[in-house]
Amino acid sequence: MSDNKKDIFYGNVLGHPSQLFVLFFTEMWERFSYYGMRALLVIFLIGELTGDNPGWGWEREAALSLLGTYALLVYLTPIAGGWLADNKIGYRNAVGIGALLMTLGHASMAVETPTFLYIGIAFLIIGNGFFKPNMTSIISKLYENHPEKKDGAYTIFYMGVNAGAFLGIMLCGYLGEKISWSWGFGLAGIFMFLGMLQFWFAKDLFGDIGDKPSAKDVKDIVVPEGDRLNPFTMIDKILIAIFAILSIFWIFNDPLSTIGGYELIPGGAKGSMANWVILTALLMFFAVLVSRLTRYTPLVRDRLIAVAIFAFFTVFFWASFEQAAGTLPIFAADYTQRELTGGTASLFKGIDLLVTIVPLLIITWVLVRLFAQTFSRISLSNIILAFSFLIVWGIVGFKIWNELNTVGTEVPATWFAILNSLFIIMFAPLFSRWWESKYNPSAAFKYGFGLILLGIGFGFLVFGALGIAQGAKTASVSMMWLVWAYLFHTLGELCLSPVGLSYLSKLVPGRMIAFMFGIWYLAIAIGNKLAHTLGGMIDQITEQYSLSTFFGIFTLVPIAAGVLIMLLNPLLKKLMHGVH
Repeated sequence: MSDNKKDIFYGNVLGHPSQLFVLFFTEMWERFSYYGMRALLVIFLIGELTGDNPGWGWEREAALSLLGTYALLVYLTPIAGGWLADNKIGYRNAVGIGALLMTLGHASMAVETPTFLYIGIAFLIIGNGFFKPNMTSIISKLYENHPEKKDGAYTIFYMGVNAGAFLGIMLCGYLGEKISWSWGFGLAGIFMFLGMLQFWFAKDLFGDIGDKPSAKDVKDIVVPEGDRLNPFTMIDKILIAIFAILSIFWIFNDPLSTIGGYELIPGGAKGSMANWVILTALLMFFAVLVSRLTRYTPLVRDRLIAVAIFAFFTVFFWASFEQAAGTLPIFAADYTQRELTGGTASLFKGIDLLVTIVPLLIITWVLVRLFAQTFSRISLSNIILAFSFLIVWGIVGFKIWNELNTVGTEVPATWFAILNSLFIIMFAPLFSRWWESKYNPSAAFKYGFGLILLGIGFGFLVFGALGIAQGAKTASVSMMWLVWAYLFHTLGELCLSPVGLSYLSKLVPGRMIAFMFGIWYLAIAIGNKLAHTLGGMIDQITEQYSLSTFFGIFTLVPIAAGVLIMLLNPLLKKLMHGVH
């Protein structure tokens, strides 16, 4: 055993190796940039053309069409990025390339013209493909010999994801709405750049984990006991090519026809031809999946079938949960009472001060714990990380000073999105302890709990919207309906999302891990596109029925899916062959 292997669990922070927290902060800055930009995008696009900080005045359907296509592609490109990392460039190089491309993407969006907006989105999509699957793959390799700690590790990592989302939404949202959209988009790029440097200068801490694979490593793949290699056949490749071509036409047909009036498929995004194209593409993909599964050994086949079932229910979860990027900001901006005065304004400022400072103090404390363990080995990385936090504390100080010296307040529409991240920072450690205890429920029940809690969250919005007139474009309902919705959505997310990655890493053979993470993101991609396709129907459903009816769809469907997967628990346990 090499020295790197012996020393791979370097230091100890909160019961886990220091390397996990290097990844924690790297992912935190990437999520800072991603969620910071995403919080602004729809509100910026549909914003009024006049005022001190004008938007672009797009229709809601057009804005959600662009967001849906972006979200879909962000989760599709990891399939290629995972394969390249597995076979050609290694996980760490892939993460570095992805971070650089995303930095360029955010910088382009800060220019605030249509051309640079689309260029920036393209860089972000490609960069995510390199970055996203390979961060989680590094964690999988790090815990290769400690599977019992994976659930807790992924939950802590997920807390880092949401710490970044919390800071990004709060700071980019504040600068974007209150000062300038360009400042909000630009800040996302600055922290993506610093995150890239922090990760790259910490690479010595990882030994050979994530290194570029050698030709011998790729050729002489270690095949698990009872398994065999399963290369793609010519028929597989033809079906994949048909799937890819049809999917590309369908993906780009939507924003081009909805936003610009250019139809790649006759009838545009809403035509029957588009439906037939995507249905045919999905059938091609299903044929490849079935063909490959039948060629694996029974153990591997069964476990991959279990992954496919979890991926299917993942689609339902994200199709509802990702309303947080589209229709929930619209609900916050146009249907929620956000103008506060007198004692109510003072109370909100006090609450906002607490929810800003306390999580930031907690994250800073984790940072100090990491410094104590690693400064002697990765001092430059730690200095860059400390500089990043100095910038954060400076912007937070400016925000607090400005708000305390303002009479009354208008709650930014982006502010509500930080509740998801805030609740995860609060509850993730409790869930991590639960998953590591003797009361750890089965995978099916975790999924079921997640989907049912998500549906209950939308139920609060159903009740909150009952008083809104049919077809209304604006209203002023209580902010508490959104608060309750975000709380239950977060609890559902903690039950399902991080443990989904953990189970995937346990069920999939090691030689396929990055590629299968890419396939997993395909399910999330479909869920994201469905989310914003359905979200784009908000005006149509509100005019024909009501806003309560719109949110009722996202209440009933997840609850039904949650009950169904719980009923499948005996089958899933059998397919998982002892994986817990």
